Amino acid sequence: MTRRWLEVRTCRGGDRGGVTVFVAICVVALIGIIGVAVDGGGKMRATERADHIAGEAARAAGQAIDPGKAVTGQGIVVDAQNASAAAQAYLRSVGAAGTVSVAGSGRSLTVTVTTSYDTKFLSVVGIGSLPVTGHGKATLLHGVTAPDEGN
Repeated sequence: MTRRWLEVRTCRGGDRGGVTVFVAICVVALIGIIGVAVDGGGKMRATERADHIAGEAARAAGQAIDPGKAVTGQGIVVDAQNASAAAQAYLRSVGAAGTVSVAGSGRSLTVTVTTSYDTKFLSVVGIGSLPVTGHGKATLLHGVTAPDEGN
């Protein structure tokens, strides 16, 4: 009889705390999933903001046309130096950093904004920030008419 009592007691004691370990593992995994979702969404919002800033900087640069060529009718093109300065001024005004390039004989402007997103949850595992890049492009059009709107 003593032997059977020992076997039953051993079986009951062997499972003690098994649910606690399972719950702890599940909670850690759930916090990890929530962290990836929060930081992933944060990075997406930061990328959208960088794209918006780059687009606005490209528009600001597009306003810096070369007045000499515009007045004489040679064409509407940007003065590369003034366009770059206008885009950089806009970037500074919103606290961003980026690069400006002029192509297509002064008719196309591209702005690239680089920044980072400071993580909320992933910093626990050593990922303190994620790189973010935004792109904006402006193309100067001259002499293009809008499609006929039914008139």
